[in-house]
Amino acid sequence: MDYAPPPSSALWPGQPPPSEKSCRILIREYPHRAIAISSSTHTLILRHSTTTSEAIAMGSLSSVSSARPRAASMNEPISKCMVEFSPNSRTLLAEYRPLTPRPIYGTLGLISIGRDVFLCVITQASRVATLRPGETVEKIEAVQFYCLNSAEYDDVIALDPYDVDSDAASVYGQTLGRRDVAVEHPCLELQKLLGNGTFYYSTDFDVTNRMQDRPADAVAFDIDNFDESFLWNSYMIRPLVEFRSRLQKQERDALDASRILTSAIRGFCKSWPIPQAQAPLRAAATGRPSFLTVISRLSCRRAGTRFNSRGIDDDGNVANFVETETTYWSPAGVVFSYAQVRGSVPVFWEQEAVLVPGQVKISITRSPDGTQPAFDRHFSDLEQAYGQVHIVNLLSATKLGECDLTSLYKLGVKNCPLSRSEGGRSRDHALLRETEFDFHAETKGPEGYEAANQIRRHIGQSADGFAYYLAQESDDGVGNGKSNSSQNRRYVVVLQQEGVFRTNCLDCLDRTNLVQTIISQMAVESFLGHRGEAATSDFWSRHANLWADNGDSLSKIYAGTGALKSSFTRTGKMSLAGAIADMRKSATRLYQNNFVDKGKQATIDTLLGRLIGHAPVVLFDPISDYVANELQRRSSEFSTNEKINIFVGTFNLNGRTNGISEDLSPWLCPEELGSIQPEIIAIGFQEIVELNPKEFMNTDPSRKQLWEKAIKKTLDMQYSRPGDEKYVLLRSGQLVGVALCIFVKASALHNIKNVEGNVKKTGFSGMAGNKGAVAIRLDYANTPICFVTAHLAAGFTNYDERNRDYATIDRGLRFQRNRGIGDHESVIWFGDFNYRIGLGHETATTLVKQRDLERLYENDQLNIQMVAGLAFRFYSESRITFMPTYKFDVGTDDYDTSEKARIPAWTDRILRKGSNLRQLSYNSASLRFSDHRPVFATFDCAVSIVNEKLRDKIVREIYERRKSEVGSDTANLVADDSEDEDLIGYDAIEPGLPPASSDRQKWWLENGKMARSSVSPPKPDSPAYQMIPNPKRPTNPYVPTDEPDWVNIPRSESRMSSFSSMSTSPYEHINHSMLLSTSVSTSAPRKLPPPYDPSALPAKVGRLQISEDARGPQGDGPPPPPPPRRQTNLGATTGAINIPMSTMSPSSRKPVTNITPAPAPAPTLPQRTRSAASQQSVKQKAPPPVAKKPAHLTAPISPVSSIFPSSASETAAGSVYDGSKSQQAELVRRFNPSATTTQGYAVQQHNNGTGARRDGSSPLPPQLPRRTNTSASVGQMGPAGAGAVGLVGLTGNNQEQKRPQPQSLLSSRKPVSAGGAAISGGGLAKPQPPQPPAPRRSQTTVDLLSDDHESGMGGMEMGGWEALKPSF
Repeated sequence: MDYAPPPSSALWPGQPPPSEKSCRILIREYPHRAIAISSSTHTLILRHSTTTSEAIAMGSLSSVSSARPRAASMNEPISKCMVEFSPNSRTLLAEYRPLTPRPIYGTLGLISIGRDVFLCVITQASRVATLRPGETVEKIEAVQFYCLNSAEYDDVIALDPYDVDSDAASVYGQTLGRRDVAVEHPCLELQKLLGNGTFYYSTDFDVTNRMQDRPADAVAFDIDNFDESFLWNSYMIRPLVEFRSRLQKQERDALDASRILTSAIRGFCKSWPIPQAQAPLRAAATGRPSFLTVISRLSCRRAGTRFNSRGIDDDGNVANFVETETTYWSPAGVVFSYAQVRGSVPVFWEQEAVLVPGQVKISITRSPDGTQPAFDRHFSDLEQAYGQVHIVNLLSATKLGECDLTSLYKLGVKNCPLSRSEGGRSRDHALLRETEFDFHAETKGPEGYEAANQIRRHIGQSADGFAYYLAQESDDGVGNGKSNSSQNRRYVVVLQQEGVFRTNCLDCLDRTNLVQTIISQMAVESFLGHRGEAATSDFWSRHANLWADNGDSLSKIYAGTGALKSSFTRTGKMSLAGAIADMRKSATRLYQNNFVDKGKQATIDTLLGRLIGHAPVVLFDPISDYVANELQRRSSEFSTNEKINIFVGTFNLNGRTNGISEDLSPWLCPEELGSIQPEIIAIGFQEIVELNPKEFMNTDPSRKQLWEKAIKKTLDMQYSRPGDEKYVLLRSGQLVGVALCIFVKASALHNIKNVEGNVKKTGFSGMAGNKGAVAIRLDYANTPICFVTAHLAAGFTNYDERNRDYATIDRGLRFQRNRGIGDHESVIWFGDFNYRIGLGHETATTLVKQRDLERLYENDQLNIQMVAGLAFRFYSESRITFMPTYKFDVGTDDYDTSEKARIPAWTDRILRKGSNLRQLSYNSASLRFSDHRPVFATFDCAVSIVNEKLRDKIVREIYERRKSEVGSDTANLVADDSEDEDLIGYDAIEPGLPPASSDRQKWWLENGKMARSSVSPPKPDSPAYQMIPNPKRPTNPYVPTDEPDWVNIPRSESRMSSFSSMSTSPYEHINHSMLLSTSVSTSAPRKLPPPYDPSALPAKVGRLQISEDARGPQGDGPPPPPPPRRQTNLGATTGAINIPMSTMSPSSRKPVTNITPAPAPAPTLPQRTRSAASQQSVKQKAPPPVAKKPAHLTAPISPVSSIFPSSASETAAGSVYDGSKSQQAELVRRFNPSATTTQGYAVQQHNNGTGARRDGSSPLPPQLPRRTNTSASVGQMGPAGAGAVGLVGLTGNNQEQKRPQPQSLLSSRKPVSAGGAAISGGGLAKPQPPQPPAPRRSQTTVDLLSDDHESGMGGMEMGGWEALKPSF
């Protein structure tokens, strides 16, 4: 065994890594910025790839001059980088210069901060441990982040604080080493975190796995076998690892040998060399020491600081989970290892940091039934990784809070399948055992902490059964005289550890570390005892100091200070100085937990890539886009859409408890559910306790627990039929009087994960909890869902304060990883929003007795605020079909009869947001023990379920196939002299547009031919209907949906038909007046109609009956086409223009045929009943106009049409205008008897010179009349009948259509200016002399709603149309 170890095996504390483990970092600025990491043999080159939108924003993409950057979305844009790994050559790095003069020791990966991409490299490290020869561990002492796409953060001369002898500071310190204006590095907090001395790495072996899970020989490790639960830079290094996996084996081995990629853990690692004289195992006289090492790996699965990370999550990960391994290597060729774990109590619980010591309360956030699946998953993972599990619970059996956790812990163990022994044997043979050891009670006596050794008798049997890991060297040399040479020696596993102790206290720090030290000592004693050896006191002193350092390091990470009781761990006795040090540490923890930990938590989440909107870095290669598109096309192969049912209920209890014993089934199990058993039931309560000043600052969970039991009892009774499933309480939350409970079916638990809850106070400016919200979010499979129940500000006129409460909750309520309410695919708000009905008590009571819900809803404050966009923007509410739910006399159905006489109102509401939600019902229940009535709603929710394993398999298949088709995927970044446009990541500059095109990528079809669609709508079921694309279909055509491609809608006969298909539910209520007003509004201000002036009215030439709007066009022919698009750009032309017939120039008219004259009875305008609010506002402004049916849909027209043939008896069958002179003369004679036939019909003169000649010579044959776009205003259709009002929004369009109108040609006259010049084809016709006005006829009927164009008021805009009501 006398062989020389490798040079790197010597341990020198603080020694930097050897040169063969270092690299150089270089930079090239032109033609493109690139950073290279170069080892002695190979170079890794990285270059940022600008996306199209970024290039436009920075002005570097001139070929898309008309484009503009996209608006910021919820997620940051994905940062793309190009990468190349090549052998070193003379020309490869010719254009590069050093970015820092000192070497680097590997890269931790890439991270994007905003639009910048940074490369993280290790700039300072020191060796801290040698587990055995060839396996060393370095501690990261400093890192640097270099920006790939900007030089703003470059340090040209890196001033190394550790290099005190360097004269760089004196030479360059005043120039290049400093900035005139300090610029804070975006990664400064990350740099501090990674350089705080708690991160470790190794380039020799896989530091993320314990010795038992690694190859016995110290050989090169496989990056693919990293345990990501302990790999803290997994998020940053993953792009490079994926790139590595796509390399050929030879290149992959070269990349591993270059030691460029680095794996980092967090926790503690330290070796203590033991001289041969004190070593427990004596070896030959080699003179080499033994190595005793303690290495702790902190899990990053549920990473966080003390009060920000507690308990368990739905994936079975617990807070402060640490695997601690004790290893011992002897020159005798023996390797020993023993692992144990610690972790938070695996139930759902939380704590909030407070400034008063000892007042931190423990909050249980989920019921035992809801906790059990995660509990089982946690111990199933432990059993799979370590074998048998023995729990050592050190919590107090009497201290409030800790005893509750112990009870839940015991219940979870009892119900866990691993705790059940097989074959009827005792529980000692089960895979999961538990030992309760009240540490404080056991060490309270005179022995002090020494009494903790009593734990030995409780766990001795398991310790013997678990054993330990042992490997020994063996000699493979046979008769070659080199049997002792190191080349022929290898390690052989002799014994393996078959179980693990899981130790916990409340924080898993002080008590846990002391007990784990004892367990480690028991394992070493067992190992030495089996070999007949014993350790000296010096050896045990070194062992104790290593464990004390371990406890201090882990405590600093989690709580901010060193571990308590560490003085006893080191010396075996507790001194006065140690007690004072513990008091100082406790005070420091109080400060850290209240003021520092939140910032630390955000930095940790950034490092791990867990913040919402934090986009990962993608290493670009020519195949990745193809794989992504192909994967999206084949998404149906690995993902499915399922529909789940959600029941939501809200109830203001008015602080009463007498309803707990009542039957809640009319509310929780209404008739609307039928035989459906919802997967999720969300129940919100308000005023669950009486809201008095004593309760404002405290939350008493006892009331909530009583109601939880009542709900569970009701559900169990209702769903007790064969085939029904039981419900479990998933999670609940409470804020003084507001409570939220989520129940789920037992079979749905396996689909639910990442359940989180939070509260937001809004009372007294956020200081008190009498008002506020409770929210719970969860992921159902791959669909994030958020439930929010709220109690907003009270008061009849305080709707502005209620709006502010909503905004405060929507913006301020945050879950972990900075996830907000709006970051969910489906959101349901419900609760007592306190919005009232803006009517007087007498009026409102009368409408309630009449059950006039529409009138009440018109004055509902929430409806008005939502329409105005001041609250709950983008949320929807189904149509209300139930009476107001507030305020009742308790025990009766009578509204408030007290002196306050509160106005009835819909204070209790349920709103939704999300395209995958479809509401099925919305109603209230008749429970009378409160002054409110409970409200409920049911929903269908489409959730996406992705088979991750199948998805990954498909990705690999697509990649390999594509790679074989196109060849090599690596990009030659150095020799690439092409324009940067072709290297840009192609993304769309606007939603719905294709990606930008280039010489290498085109979005059009068939190499230059424009994309065309030959899809035509199918034939409707009836001529009265038309087919339109279904607006409910998702925009992505590959998303599975039950919606048809086309839907039948009635042909447009009024403006309301345009909105007939907008509702997403039969219960949907849509404010059509808002839609109409927004669709026709222009920038012109709304103007009042003119005062009544009979002299200004036109002659009574006929009236259009309003009642005829209900009838379709007359005749047996096909129905008319749908109404044209409303134009809003013609300003004053939207009004009707009434001009006497004799003043109109013939050149401004075109003849039409086959138009039936209309009768002219005076219409009877219906009288509208106005609300109080409407009556008040009508005093200040005139009522809105009543729209007239579009002219092209109206069969009866004013008597002007009587000059044309109106029936087959007047015109030959099939006769149409053919341009003959006889027809011209006849039309002119009928239209203007005073005109002569020589004037002819004015034909529009085109640019080619054809048309009527101005010199009086014989005109060219007249062109066929063309129908102008029917979006012209009513005023363009000729004189409007008295009482007719121009339809606002239908404005003129001077572009003529190229095809003649079949059957009937509609009149389309151009607006006439004051001088009589007709606008035609964008030009002006020759003015005609004015004609004398026709004598005015007396008016017997006054039209008060006609347009005011004649009075100089211009076209009047319609800001809202309350008279229009949808048909339900």
